[in-house]
Amino acid sequence: MAKGGKKETRQAIKKAEPAHALSPFAEMERFFDHYFSPDWMHPFRWTRPSWGDVPMPFEGKMPRVDIIDREGEILVKAEVPGVDKEDLDVSVTDNAVNIKGTTRHEAKEEDGEYYRSEISSGSFSRVVPLPAEVDGTQASTKFRDGVLELTLPKLKKAKRHSIKVT
Repeated sequence: MAKGGKKETRQAIKKAEPAHALSPFAEMERFFDHYFSPDWMHPFRWTRPSWGDVPMPFEGKMPRVDIIDREGEILVKAEVPGVDKEDLDVSVTDNAVNIKGTTRHEAKEEDGEYYRSEISSGSFSRVVPLPAEVDGTQASTKFRDGVLELTLPKLKKAKRHSIKVT
């Protein structure tokens, strides 16, 4: 078996799984793998990290989205923390909303001979299907505290009626 074969196999399996299909058990295993590496028994042995171990912002992550179907409109709420409203791009079709965003963070710290600099960036894109056809030209948005709210009026109002269960 190749050097570190078990770890590489596990990483290959993790990369092959789509991020949205992770079960709670897979999330827990990933959590333990992150905090308790296979070399935790040898704390003073230094190993060089590979680029595959370094997490990137929004890698495999999508913003959480709530869709609220009201009588005459659809409300879409998306959590996009750390994204400025200038870095958001929202487009609407008759039956879907596409939300794109980018982040860039740079932190520098200097104290005497100590210097630290961190730069991170990431992007995401999510297409959300809508439960009814909407009029995208009449859409309105609000963006506050990392939450995007998009209100879309429906083209046809839903007619609700009750059905007797027999």
